[in-house]
Amino acid sequence: MNTEPRDTFPPDSRGSAKAIVDDDLGGHSRKLRIRVLIADDHGVVREGLASMINRNRADMIVVGEASNGREALALWKQEQPDVTLLDLRMPEMDGVDVIKEIRATEKSARIIVLTTFDGDEDIYRAIRAGAKGYLLKDITREALMDSIRRVHAGETCVPLHLIAKLTDRVSGETLSERELEVLRLMAKGKSNKEIASALFISEGTVKSHGKSIFAKMNVSSRTEAVTEATRRGFLRL
Repeated sequence: MNTEPRDTFPPDSRGSAKAIVDDDLGGHSRKLRIRVLIADDHGVVREGLASMINRNRADMIVVGEASNGREALALWKQEQPDVTLLDLRMPEMDGVDVIKEIRATEKSARIIVLTTFDGDEDIYRAIRAGAKGYLLKDITREALMDSIRRVHAGETCVPLHLIAKLTDRVSGETLSERELEVLRLMAKGKSNKEIASALFISEGTVKSHGKSIFAKMNVSSRTEAVTEATRRGFLRL
């Protein structure tokens, strides 16, 4: 966990600085810097993002780095950052759960999901939980910096091609909770009989759920269903 030295800044009522302010021209100009928290389980990604953001010290600075979901939540409570860059899938607590916990504490929290996953279910879950941005890690440095500034200003940042996926997810058919349970067991290689036993339903009901899953996902086999569900974010293998 790395944080910028902050002992020269006045604490707010919760004991941490709410803003980092630079004095220019002998104190005649005061410029607010956006305080950014980074949460990603890959050290190289964290270091790269921190270096990239800290190059823009004129208007933003990294105040913390977390390597898992629980650490991200603890750091957010400690630092109260202006904007949080959050990976979607992390150890101990996934990104969506972190968003829910933070938003339960502070409804106005500004969180950007920065991930490699572009499945429609992933996007839907993150935005529904309260993320203000959803970006992929192949984003350019300039676009990322612009997105941080825009989210800090109160805007929502989701690229058009991801908005299209989100629209398809909202307007299209989705899997029921029971169908997801059946699908998860299919992914583990369970037979219809084993799935029926695990869920306390009949084999006929399992087959019925299987047909519904195939139809909704436009596939014709278990392998295709599991592959498509993983791509879209319904399953995590």
